[in-house]
Amino acid sequence: MKIPRGKVVAVMGSSGCGKTTTLRLIGGQLKPTSGEVRVGGQIVHELDSGGLYNLRRRMGMLFQFGALFTDMSVYDNIAFQMREHTDLPESLIRDLVMMKLHAVGLRGAHGLMPAELSGGMARRVALARAIALDPMLIMYDEPFAGLDPISLSIVGELIRKLNDALGASSIVVTHDVQESLKIVDYVYFVSEGKIVAEGTAEDMKHSEVPYVHQFVWGEADGPVPFQYPSRPYGEELMESVGHRG
Repeated sequence: MKIPRGKVVAVMGSSGCGKTTTLRLIGGQLKPTSGEVRVGGQIVHELDSGGLYNLRRRMGMLFQFGALFTDMSVYDNIAFQMREHTDLPESLIRDLVMMKLHAVGLRGAHGLMPAELSGGMARRVALARAIALDPMLIMYDEPFAGLDPISLSIVGELIRKLNDALGASSIVVTHDVQESLKIVDYVYFVSEGKIVAEGTAEDMKHSEVPYVHQFVWGEADGPVPFQYPSRPYGEELMESVGHRG
């Protein structure tokens, strides 16, 4: 799996296939049992703690459902990384925070608390926080989950525009096929820990791989079966009739 600079790449697949695990490997939260993970030319799992934290400073992360600090204002959520990882004066931090919030359309909401935000607003604040330090790599874990159609479209457009503006690389782990295919440059489909298909959005829409076709078009039955594995239903019925007899 390769994530080129300047590209938005989606990682798709059903629940439990290894999508979020891939993000944890990239961020160094997990170590691979085989193979290697390279970010910016460095092998992540070979770095010491200092090297890992320096690399993480060049990464942004949008967690599923935002994961904002609930006891901090919108402003302080964005400023947190700048205060933690830089020696910038507070006046410059303010300018940068307002710039990031303006980029996601929420400069006017800087004084609000997370509990005062709608789901879509909270996701946009989380996005502003993810780009606070102008990362080279931005990772999104289910960025569209739980959003209404308007907010979903806004977040999708922001992912694309912010990636292009920063010249960064973005990895989008998502179940939302139709929205993500509008914004990504490339797609990897994962099943049971393996890449089963890859290509552009158009490649995926016309894929002849049964699993990919079922996933993209939301079909109820296919390689991912509707029925949980069990004995043939007819056999169980006849057995039940026999017991009653």
